[in-house]
Amino acid sequence: MSGLGWIGIFRLGLVQTALGSIIILTTSTMNRVMVVELALPAMLPGILVALHHSVQLLRPRLGHGSDVGGWRTPWIIGGMAALALGGIGASIGTALMATNVTAGVALAVVSFLLIGVGSGATGTSLLVLLAKQVNDERRAAAATIVWTMMIVGFIVTSALAGHFLDPFSPQRLVGVTVVTACSAFVLTLVAVAGVERRHAAPAASPGVAQLPFRAALAQVWEDPQARQFTIFVFVSMLAFSAQDLILEPFAGTVFGFTPGESTQLSGIQNGGVLAGMMLVALAASGKRRIGSLRAWTIGGCLASAVALIALALGGLSPGWPLRANVFALGMANGAFAVAAIGSMMRLANTGPPGREGVRMGLWGAAQAIAFAIGGFAGTVASDLAHLLIGSSALAYACVFAAEGVLFLFAARLALGVSATAGERIRLRVPVAELAETEAR
Repeated sequence: MSGLGWIGIFRLGLVQTALGSIIILTTSTMNRVMVVELALPAMLPGILVALHHSVQLLRPRLGHGSDVGGWRTPWIIGGMAALALGGIGASIGTALMATNVTAGVALAVVSFLLIGVGSGATGTSLLVLLAKQVNDERRAAAATIVWTMMIVGFIVTSALAGHFLDPFSPQRLVGVTVVTACSAFVLTLVAVAGVERRHAAPAASPGVAQLPFRAALAQVWEDPQARQFTIFVFVSMLAFSAQDLILEPFAGTVFGFTPGESTQLSGIQNGGVLAGMMLVALAASGKRRIGSLRAWTIGGCLASAVALIALALGGLSPGWPLRANVFALGMANGAFAVAAIGSMMRLANTGPPGREGVRMGLWGAAQAIAFAIGGFAGTVASDLAHLLIGSSALAYACVFAAEGVLFLFAARLALGVSATAGERIRLRVPVAELAETEAR
């Protein structure tokens, strides 16, 4: 089977653009409206976003559903429909909070759960489709393209929504969300139309695909590669996300940055992330690749650890070049993230056939839970360090150093994942035994 071409990869990247356009409205814009315009407790949107992340535990089950059917496109479209409906429901719930807080919150809870299910179904099936149809030499570039296009969705939606939301009113919020959600759904339909049919891979044998979910999940977990990579994803993404909510306060408290300067610092970090992604895409793609995805994953984790430890030391050193350090951290993070995603796409095709969706779902669930825990854990660790130590610079140094250690551990875990794409693992539990156990 010939691999998916660049146009096909770009088209599937449009799905990520659509997904990002809805997610940014629900997690950013509606967050601000609840806290600022409606003067509700900040913990309310925090809980809603946590619900959205917690539902990601369903990703392996959703992936199994696409394995059984053999087609990923219906799950991408269905997931986007659920995501769009959830986004619209969340906007209506937010608007309703202005007059009836209880009813608005109840609708928002249901809607954010729907957002979690929809994004999980779409994201998991999209990655499996890319994993099965993109040749190995293009996977790093493909991972960079689809994630960059999600960021594009964030940027474009933020700019357009920001323009049309002023002057603000709850009704205007609903209108902007409806237009965004419907546009995202139509864009998804156009993006996936005919792609899987033209590049369809041979279907798994019915006996393999029809294995019950619990048995299929147990089978995947028995694969040492899949299990170790799951732990790697969780640890690395925990370290990656734990820095998000404390970097700007660190810049303001220790380096005296103004709110505007600390916001610009986030832009510098994101610029570094994009630079790291582009570096891996150029170096690890094509026939003359420089380093494997595994090597870039390990190197990115090690570089992230070095950058975080440098931040820890920098807070104790007057005149430290904070902006350069943050750019380097972003670049290391971007390199490791895109290489890890490329490795995820490669490893999804190893092990028993017909389990690609379960494997990808398991890794997606590990990533989502790590993100849900990471931001909160980083802030809690920062508060505890300040309480116990007293010195802000030393407290932040301890937290950044701990995150650096997590990245070192992640690099060690990545080192243990086989670099052989075609390697098949002999499972200790036979498929027939698992199926029989499930039937009982």
